[in-house]
Amino acid sequence: MKPVTPDAALAAVVGSAPLPRTELTKKLWDYIKSNDLQNPKNKREIIADAALKKVFDGKAKVSMFEMTKLVSNHVSK
Repeated sequence: MKPVTPDAALAAVVGSAPLPRTELTKKLWDYIKSNDLQNPKNKREIIADAALKKVFDGKAKVSMFEMTKLVSNHVSK
């Protein structure tokens, strides 16, 4: 996979180095799990902390599917 470069908002979560989209997704999930940001009642829902709110366009919570779309807005190819 061709590396993508995270913008400043996403770099605060996954780092600023260019990386393949698969690795970016893995780092994002590592961040979500290490900070306990999955809704315990609905595991498909991500609860945003301050750093993720910037990536999620200010939304307090998003679904996994919506997260993928929002993250795509924060990478350059």
